[in-house]
Amino acid sequence: MIDVHQFPCLNDNYGFLVHDRASGETAAIDTPDGGKYLSEAESLGWTITAIWNTHWHPDHAGGNLAIKEKTDCKIFGPAGEAEKIPGIDQPLSGGDTVKLGEWTAKIIDVPGHTLGHIAYHIADAELAFVGDALFALGCGRVFEGDPKMMWTSLSRLKELPPETTLYCAHEYTEANAKFAVTVDPDNAALAAYASDVRMKRQRGDWTVPTTLSRELKANPFLRADDEALQAAMGHPGDPVSTFAEIRSRKDHF
Repeated sequence: MIDVHQFPCLNDNYGFLVHDRASGETAAIDTPDGGKYLSEAESLGWTITAIWNTHWHPDHAGGNLAIKEKTDCKIFGPAGEAEKIPGIDQPLSGGDTVKLGEWTAKIIDVPGHTLGHIAYHIADAELAFVGDALFALGCGRVFEGDPKMMWTSLSRLKELPPETTLYCAHEYTEANAKFAVTVDPDNAALAAYASDVRMKRQRGDWTVPTTLSRELKANPFLRADDEALQAAMGHPGDPVSTFAEIRSRKDHF
């Protein structure tokens, strides 16, 4: 069995600890707050044996050294950003694998938000940790890459099995939903999703994780290859320009 423990940290980040019951190994997915990760692990009786970084931003790798100092864990992270990942031991690129006990995570290159961003897909557990590449009803800002790079990355995630559970790093879904309905107002799946998000947030509930199947139907950033959405954005037959238009509108929303 594999367990995922999720908890809020910083302003709107989520922390994740992934625990293999058989081996006792535990991976910290990114490290927004090293102290919070250590206290959460201690409360569960788990010891962090590895850190899996998705990208270099401080709210994803800023707690690396504090955790490593306490646990002597091994730090894995994107090869393309190795010089920016504190304490990195093992750089990873697309197609590489990393183990947690007998579980295997395959690395997917998803640059765009940052140039070396990676995601971790544990196929046998039907889950993926996507950092800031993809959000529930959104995607990361394109800080270092360009729209073509980001659309290529999202297209790689779109190819995962639809039943995959997606663990994204921030609670942005309510704001994402408010924007999404402005570019895809006739999407019934989106309308239902947005309503569900509103109710969850009113109760103080989390909207993460999500599932790829739900995002494929409702997330406009994954639907830039949809003909109707392309036409609405003024770029028929051009998913990259459609994605760029949606991303630009969200940046200024």
